Parts: sequence; structure tokens; C-alpha cells
Amino acid sequence: MQNPQQVSASKTLSPILVQGAMDIEVETLIAALGKVTVNTFGSWTFWEGELSGHPVVVSRTEIGLANAAAATTLAIAHYRPKLIINQGTAGGHDPKLYRGDIVIGETSFNMGSYLTKLTPKGQGIHPTQWQNFDMTMYLRENGEVVKHNHFKADPALVEVALSQAHHYTKGNVVKGIIGTGDEWNRELDRINWLHHTFGTAVEEMETSAAALVAEAYKLPFVSIRILSNTDQHDQDCDPQTAVDCQQFVLNIIQQLINTTK
Repeated sequence: MQNPQQVSASKTLSPILVQGAMDIEVETLIAALGKVTVNTFGSWTFWEGELSGHPVVVSRTEIGLANAAAATTLAIAHYRPKLIINQGTAGGHDPKLYRGDIVIGETSFNMGSYLTKLTPKGQGIHPTQWQNFDMTMYLRENGEVVKHNHFKADPALVEVALSQAHHYTKGNVVKGIIGTGDEWNRELDRINWLHHTFGTAVEEMETSAAALVAEAYKLPFVSIRILSNTDQHDQDCDPQTAVDCQQFVLNIIQQLINTTK
């Protein structure tokens, strides 16, 4: 039972916002919360509760960039979080990584936005010559356009995440680049091209969109992604990885709570 001081503190602290796109990516987080209330705004559902007396909001963003941006904006407007952790599953790009490995996203970018050069009719399609169209990541600040070609995670959050690596026994924990796109790539030549061209460790569908909104509101942000599958090693999707990632993220959240006491 919490004492009155703990109850009062939980009501005045800004919550930690943690995101996952699918049910399987949030169910373990929700189960860990106490005093849960559920709110739905449009298509996006949020579970507001407590972990060790600290307010935490779990957001099921749904899949894709548009959903992630909408869910993040709604969460900021309704809950005023102090930081954002996006987490979930991803497909492997880096051949050094295997299913079950975790990537702490030092940077993320919109991998699915391209600019192509004008070529005459009949000259074919040349995907390896496509350039990343980074205008989709531009923001405005004080009325002026601010150019971004990627989004950096908050360094302090990256360090806290790495500090919990020793608790994780299902694979390696590394820093890396997360590529976000409304796409699921299975062509190995394309996967290798993305990895070599952009340095991507993994691909998924939400991180850079959530990071863009976090940047617009100047909120600390980090993405934690586990390889659920990798065609680099013929490893198909394993649902258990989604649970493993959430358990790792719960350790991170607990560490963040401990350092604020």
C-alpha cells in the first residue's frame, strides 16, 4: 500500500510515455502497470497507470508512420510526458545481428522517402540510384524551416538503456541506426543496399515518425528495437521477441524511476 506522500507524488510527476505498435508489443508493459485506466482517442488507445509509484502511459500507436505520428501527438497533448520510449520488433539489416538482438536507436530516419532523377521513357527503373527525400523530416521552429535528415536519440536515455544491457540474456544489445518506412523488405539485395547505403541496423515502421514529433516538442526520445526476424540468417519472426523487448524496456523504465527518486 502506498503512503499519502507516494500517492501525492504520483499525481504531480510527469509520466513516462512508452509506445508499441501492436497488441503483442504492449501487452507485457500493460500487465506490469498498477492502477490502470484506459482512454481511446479516435483509433489510438492509451493505458495510464503506475510503475513503482511513478506515472507511466503505454500507447498502442498502431502500425506505420502516420499512426505513430498521430498517437505521439495525442499522447503529448493529453498526458504531457517528460520523455518518450518507442519500442517493439524490427527486421534485421546488419548481418552481424541475429534474432533476439536489441538495437538502441542512436539515430533514426524516414527510410521510405525517395527522390528519383528524371530519366526518359524506356530507360527503366533504378532503385539503387534513388536518394533519400529528407524534406519529409523537416520541421518548423519559430516560423523557420529546420532541416533534418535524421533524428538523434537523447544521449542520456541511450546511456540508461545501455546500462541495462547486462540484465538481457537473450542476445546482444548494441547502438545503431533505425530505418523507418511503410514497407517490409524481404529482398536480400535490397536489404544489403539499405544497410550499406544508409548504415541501417534494422527496419521498422514507426520510430522516425515518433521521433519527429518528439523533436518538434523538444522531448527526450529513444527507440529500443529487437530483431524479431532477419533474412540475413533465414530467421523467421518469433513472437517471443516482442515480450523480451518489453521486459528489457521495463528494466530501463525502472532505472529511470530509481534515478528520479
